[in-house]
Amino acid sequence: MDELIWKAARASRDWLDAANGTGQTELTCRILKLTEEAGEASAAWIGVLGQNPRKGVTHTHEDVAAELADVAFTALVAIESLGLDARTVLDACAAKVRSRLTT
Repeated sequence: MDELIWKAARASRDWLDAANGTGQTELTCRILKLTEEAGEASAAWIGVLGQNPRKGVTHTHEDVAAELADVAFTALVAIESLGLDARTVLDACAAKVRSRLTT
């Protein structure tokens, strides 16, 4: 990934730290924010499918992708908020997945 993504995740963590502190409640909120973002991605997909008869088709694939990107970025900020390097954690995850694909 581009270095700007990692810098943006760290800058977002720093901004949240300065605004809200770094206690356990704040960390909990940052982790729970993932659920909120995932819900928005789910709602967008429902909008693509037009599953709400009252609303019909309300979203595009691009809308869903943008919401999924919010989920991914929020996860990076949460990882950084745990005091870990998001790049290292994500690299380890990708290596785990790659090893499963080659066996």
